[in-house]
Amino acid sequence: MLFFNRCQHLKQITWRCFSSIHVKTNKHVQLILSRTFALAVLRKSWHSNHTLVGDKNIVLMGPPGAGKTTIGRIIGQKLGCCVIDVDNDILEKTWNMSVSEKLQEVGNEQFLEEEGKAVLNFSASGSVISLTGSNPMHDASMWHLKKNGIIVYLDIPLIDIINRLKSMKINRIVGQNFGTPMKDLLAFRRQYYKKWYDARVFCESGASPEEVADKVLNAVKRYQNVDSETFISTRHIWPKNCKQKNSTKFFSEAVIEGLASDGGLFVPEKEFPKLSSGEWKALVGATYIERAQILLEKCIHPADIPAARLGEMIETAYGKNFACSRIAPVRHLSGNQFILELFHGPTGSFKDLSLQLMPHLFAHCILPNCNYMILVATSGDTGSAVLNGFSHLNSNDKKRIAVVTFFPENGVSDFQKAQIIGSQKENGWAVGVKSDFDFCQTAVKRIFNDSDFTGFLTVEYGTVLSSANSINWGRLLPQVIYHASAYLDLVSQGFISFGSPVDVCIPTGNFGNILAAVYAKLMGIPIRKFICASNQNHVLTDFIKTGHYDLRERKLVQTFSPAIDILKSSNLERHLHLMANKDGQLMTKLFNQLEDQHHFQIEKILVEKLQQDFVADWCSEEDCLAAINSTYNASGYILDPHTAVAKVVADRMQDKTCPVIVSSTAHYSKFSPAIMQALKIKQINQTSSSQLYLLSSYNALPPPHGALLERTKQQEKMECQVCSADVNVLKSHVERLIQKQFM
Repeated sequence: MLFFNRCQHLKQITWRCFSSIHVKTNKHVQLILSRTFALAVLRKSWHSNHTLVGDKNIVLMGPPGAGKTTIGRIIGQKLGCCVIDVDNDILEKTWNMSVSEKLQEVGNEQFLEEEGKAVLNFSASGSVISLTGSNPMHDASMWHLKKNGIIVYLDIPLIDIINRLKSMKINRIVGQNFGTPMKDLLAFRRQYYKKWYDARVFCESGASPEEVADKVLNAVKRYQNVDSETFISTRHIWPKNCKQKNSTKFFSEAVIEGLASDGGLFVPEKEFPKLSSGEWKALVGATYIERAQILLEKCIHPADIPAARLGEMIETAYGKNFACSRIAPVRHLSGNQFILELFHGPTGSFKDLSLQLMPHLFAHCILPNCNYMILVATSGDTGSAVLNGFSHLNSNDKKRIAVVTFFPENGVSDFQKAQIIGSQKENGWAVGVKSDFDFCQTAVKRIFNDSDFTGFLTVEYGTVLSSANSINWGRLLPQVIYHASAYLDLVSQGFISFGSPVDVCIPTGNFGNILAAVYAKLMGIPIRKFICASNQNHVLTDFIKTGHYDLRERKLVQTFSPAIDILKSSNLERHLHLMANKDGQLMTKLFNQLEDQHHFQIEKILVEKLQQDFVADWCSEEDCLAAINSTYNASGYILDPHTAVAKVVADRMQDKTCPVIVSSTAHYSKFSPAIMQALKIKQINQTSSSQLYLLSSYNALPPPHGALLERTKQQEKMECQVCSADVNVLKSHVERLIQKQFM
């Protein structure tokens, strides 16, 4: 069977081994779930039966005019295998009449049934099959084809399809009623295509049949090679002996485990997939959801998450839960500055762009019959976004996946605190910690690395710990989409042509957001400079300027922009690993030194390499408030404090020779006291909700955030637990919550 899911197969194999594999230690009986063993069985079952085609079929699917017949013949010649055209070789021979005659005889609905019956009576192996444009509209026949074939979707630009149909003098296709534009019908058909395909061939406009055929073969090779896309730890040391096995992980494993066992972060073993200029141009007119599906398909192997399932997750994640249908729109602010609005999600921050999707990725990848507790450290916005995202899982998944988020009790804004507490659901809790974010983040990492504690939870409660911070690859990856989408929007709106450079300026704390922009560049988006904007906790700015990461005698300062009140930037390790040509030994040395001595210095050659792409500066509290005030007076637009930090730094550091996209990471209403102070509004001792309503009366841009206004009505009535800054105390909270949720 080719209808194949690595995760489902892995789950079955692992569960068969689950109850029998135990290793006794002197402290406890540790249960081992050997994914390595399970995947070895999986690879053996796959590769022992498959070559590029073998006894399976390559099934070409796409709209009329996609060139399926021509491309099928080219592939058949390359592979030396049989080529079957459903129209000519099956339908017309079965009916003894042309397809157009049959359509005229029986009408649209009956035609689909007759077509489906003919395909159901057909079987082949080791062939290239070119479907009709309407085959995917008949479920039974598609299941029949899928059982013994890889279905490849030829995603040809709509304008190319329409032009080809005109040249072929085809003005009506199956299902098209008189008066229905061809463009509308082709768009309607896409829902059927995306339901069935195993691999997509995304084509640029004007691609030749030979080019498309080569893409098909590459897509099939990728689909069959389940070992081709793996992840390593940033602290992975490459074996000197080529026979020694690498400790690589698959996407699904990286998402489940969150943090590598050696303390490093997971990164792709190979380079990021890169789109051609023509492929990017084909996405200019696409929606955010369409862009997300194309890009994420290229980054997630279909054996980890099948394309059709991934598409369902993306549509669920970026639907009516976002206040703006464009999801992450770009707004012209002034001059060469543009604002990337990342706050239209349900909790009003950029974290929603990944945390509305990541829980669905996680739920798909996890093993059955095992519970998962997600541990999260938050500097403000992550907490409510994680709690909200995981609360939208289906009821079965919520029974086996729970979340606890640790936040600095006095280190977030009043509204953020109320929002985190108010986001608690039946499978999610918030715990305030009497310390700062750096302690929360370090404590969570220590819990993950405590094998005695994690092993105890697995054996005693059948519960595995994982993360949803940006240390988790499944959380970081979706952020790449909005940076790429922002550039495409500037092209679509006519501000630039594709290929023109832009700069990005991002308020930066944990380095995940700006790193996602780096990954967008690796995929082909022409970003010139990454401008790192810090507040008074400017350890990153100092590091980019000097190469010295120094936490000695540096204390965390609470600012108006709490989400970037961070001193230990976890994702910096991923970027240094990339710059240092994946030198895991160096990463181990640097970050162990940071842990033990609270500083490290990188070599001059790495400093120069870093400064080729990055510039950085920081913003004082006074300048932050002044930027909010001046921007509002000039344009009627209210910046949140984090975005104001970025604007101040962009004004200083950007040379105005190209556009700069400033990431607006939160809606201003989450920081009402700071906004009221900046706008010199007489601040009465008000609740968070009354401050929001007062600001809403100003009719400023962006408009009030409806979901935030609605949520404040119930938030102030809720409470959460508070604990001391002690890792053992946090562990006790985790264990009690596991008992409460899963026992």
